[in-house]
Amino acid sequence: MAKKEDLPKVKLTRDSLRKAARIFGFIGRHKWKFFLGMFFLVGTGAAALIFPKLMGDLMGLIGKSDSADALLGVANTVGIQLLILFAAQAVFSFFRVLLFVNVTENMLKSLRQAVYARLIRMPMSFFSQRQVAELNSRVSADISQIQETFTTSIAEFLRQSMIIIGGITIICFTSYRLALVMLSIIPVLAIITVFFGRRIRNISRNVQDKVAESNVIVGESLQGISNVKSFTNETYETARYNRVTSEIVRLAMKGGIARGAFFSFIIFCLFGAIVFIIWYVVKLKVDGVIAPEDMMSFLFYTVMVAGSIGGLPEQYAQIQRAVGATERVFDLLEEGTENIDLDHKPEVLKRFAGEVEFRDVSFSYPSRKDFTVLRSVSFKALPGQTIALVGPSGSGKSTIASLILRFYDPVSGQVIIDGKNSLDYPLTELRSQMAIVPQDVLLFGGSIRENIAYGRISASEAEIIEAAKKANAYDFIMSFPERFETKVGERGIQLSGGQRQRIAIARAVLKDPSILILDEATSSLDSESERLVQEALEKLMVGRTSFVIAHRLSTVRNADRIVVIDKGEVRETGTHEELIRIEDGIYRSLTRLQLELD
Repeated sequence: MAKKEDLPKVKLTRDSLRKAARIFGFIGRHKWKFFLGMFFLVGTGAAALIFPKLMGDLMGLIGKSDSADALLGVANTVGIQLLILFAAQAVFSFFRVLLFVNVTENMLKSLRQAVYARLIRMPMSFFSQRQVAELNSRVSADISQIQETFTTSIAEFLRQSMIIIGGITIICFTSYRLALVMLSIIPVLAIITVFFGRRIRNISRNVQDKVAESNVIVGESLQGISNVKSFTNETYETARYNRVTSEIVRLAMKGGIARGAFFSFIIFCLFGAIVFIIWYVVKLKVDGVIAPEDMMSFLFYTVMVAGSIGGLPEQYAQIQRAVGATERVFDLLEEGTENIDLDHKPEVLKRFAGEVEFRDVSFSYPSRKDFTVLRSVSFKALPGQTIALVGPSGSGKSTIASLILRFYDPVSGQVIIDGKNSLDYPLTELRSQMAIVPQDVLLFGGSIRENIAYGRISASEAEIIEAAKKANAYDFIMSFPERFETKVGERGIQLSGGQRQRIAIARAVLKDPSILILDEATSSLDSESERLVQEALEKLMVGRTSFVIAHRLSTVRNADRIVVIDKGEVRETGTHEELIRIEDGIYRSLTRLQLELD
């Protein structure tokens, strides 16, 4: 996750604020809580501005020549007023925080749900152009930034602004001379303090980045120690590590100088300025220009205003980061999505016969439009037939599978399913009739039962067990202590490759598709696992139109038709016996090559 300081800031303009303000649309029925929270926020700020005046009145009693009873009476009155003020501020602060947290969390719940619902409906072209880490950052880091800003930063920014404006206004009414002195010194010192603090934070962050870089070098070199030693690069790795650690020392010394200068500034300039202001206030008091209570109030207001001025830039930077985060989140919400029916019921759809035809299909990926992946591809699969797609790596076989599933649409030509252009089917209806068993099976981190049921969420216990049996998965599932409740681990890491494949097949069995796609489903398995998986696949393929993508040609000998793809074009079609007889044919060459390798 990105660090808070690393998130980009956006200049606060009318346009950027207008765009960011769209996030208030997610508050929904909680708007009244937001406005009530603003009321309590104003109450908190007002209480903070009243406090220095009452403290000045209390401290101003010191040294007065009034009778003891009179002084005590005034002190009691001011003390009670302070207690009432503290109680009011405590109540205001509690409800302000409670309401802002409530509004923010409900707003972010709606925002997270909207972003995820949008992401899950994005087309494959969207995901092919973006990294998962980037998208995850949008959902986590950006929304967390918005959360922090709405919970605390906006409220603090408004409260500190109230204190600055209100405090300066009150000081001006108290004594214009003191106001001019304070305004000529305190804001300048506060800005210099902020500059120093930001400089020190930047240097510290650079030091941490270099430390992380040095740790990466240690981790990489030790994990790949066999490579380091086999290439005799011990000297190179040592020099690389030494360079980074030397840079750490250089940056740390730079930070030390900055911190030393900062402490010197605090001791001499800031404290000196405070002493000067106090001296000037005392001078005005001696000259009879200012009353004692006004003098004490002024000192309290000066400290409060100075503190608020010092804290304001960080809150402003927080809001800048939140505006940037909001814009990035809304970029996702404005992306086009697939037209998916989230409330569809597969059981009420008419079952496809399974006839699939490619008519002069050409295709280029959206991220590489200058490179044609498929060129005028044409072939036809009759209902129930098994079509094998073979050819060299990168020839376009998996792309054909993606077009059948409508992960992408053809640039030209048509994919015809049951005599109808696939573009004319509702996307949900189309995909509900299909299933894919890929080479690299991704299982979700739940139980075996949940992963099988992913093929049809409404499946009964008996149907899940039957699907497992048809996939040759039942026996190994029952060998586990927790059986169907066994957790598969992240991405299915607790299961072997063959076991994961059979879970994926059970998932496909449960879906009961009309059109089945097997993408290198047995290529990475050992002989025994391949036998079990192949048996399960043969059961699954019965009565369905199946597309088998395979490099291992022994698995496609019995296909009804073999389509040979090379450089995005259909070069040969026919049965195994027909293609093996073609002199200088691609299929024949691939078969001979595999026999030699075997």
